[in-house]
Amino acid sequence: MAAAAEDTVEEEVGRVVEQAKELQETAASLIAKSTHDEQSVRQKALSLESSIRRCSSLLDRNNHLAPKLAAKLEEDLQKARCIIADGDASSFLPSKPQGRFLKMFLGPINVRASRKDVQFKVKEEYNSYRDRTALLFLFFPSVLLCLRSWVWNGCLPTFPVQLYQAWLLFLYTGLTLRENILRANGSDIRSWWINHHYCAMIMALVSLTWEIKGQPNCAQKQRGVQLFLQWAMMQGVAMLLQNRYQRQRLYTRIALGKAKRMDVVWGETAGVDGQLWLLCPILFILQGFEAYVGLQLLRTAYKGVTYEWQVIFCGVLLVFMAVGNFLNTVEILMVKSRFKAKMKSKSKQEMD
Repeated sequence: MAAAAEDTVEEEVGRVVEQAKELQETAASLIAKSTHDEQSVRQKALSLESSIRRCSSLLDRNNHLAPKLAAKLEEDLQKARCIIADGDASSFLPSKPQGRFLKMFLGPINVRASRKDVQFKVKEEYNSYRDRTALLFLFFPSVLLCLRSWVWNGCLPTFPVQLYQAWLLFLYTGLTLRENILRANGSDIRSWWINHHYCAMIMALVSLTWEIKGQPNCAQKQRGVQLFLQWAMMQGVAMLLQNRYQRQRLYTRIALGKAKRMDVVWGETAGVDGQLWLLCPILFILQGFEAYVGLQLLRTAYKGVTYEWQVIFCGVLLVFMAVGNFLNTVEILMVKSRFKAKMKSKSKQEMD
């Protein structure tokens, strides 16, 4: 009886082992076939991308085509680019380098998603993170400034301010990680905004080591901190407006085939003319106020009110970021102006 039971168990285990070996062989064969098929599709995608670039170069060099025909061919090429970029074939194209920042935090891990639905989830999570960020940008500085007036007798304690700076460091690190991952997955994010967030991370880190001076002359010593909190509130308002208006415009551009579904709104772009009239003054005021805060920090250091090197460092960094934001905004507005002029010229030629 016992011998029969042992034979049954042995046969069952042997059958399971054979099934495991068969499954391994099937899986290995399937992976080998998938790798071969993937390589074939990758070569076709690269060949098609090269053909699109060649056709685009031919259009640029050929000045003998009729304007209507040239515009139609350029539009068809743009549609082909969007089909490749927004379709499943995009995962077979070479990805952008992940950069040192991702390697520093994640190591040599490939963050490029092979499926489009996963890429879109990454983008939507980034948009949700921006929305939450905008609300917190308004909430935290408002609470600190209100408590300063109502509870702390006009003098900010060190710990709440450093806690806020720690949150800023976490925030900008999260934004930069997400933006680098989006770029690796084909999103068109301007390099300046990622570099801007690098600078913001460094400033938040340096601010954590900055000893906030109190009484006596608290108002004079903390003038730069107070202005920085006010600027952060203004930035929260601008971010809310950008997130609301620009995302609607981006969806329209995607529907028209003028943008990729992985693209995200930039800090300085706006939608239509009415939105430009609303957002541009806010952005320029915000940039001017940012430079003013940086100059005030440098002024307090120059007058000897505070001697910490962190004050000088943060002042210089704020001025640098303000100038960079201003130049980037002007550049985008000039690109928009040239595009509108080109569209008006195209419309006029079609009417003629």
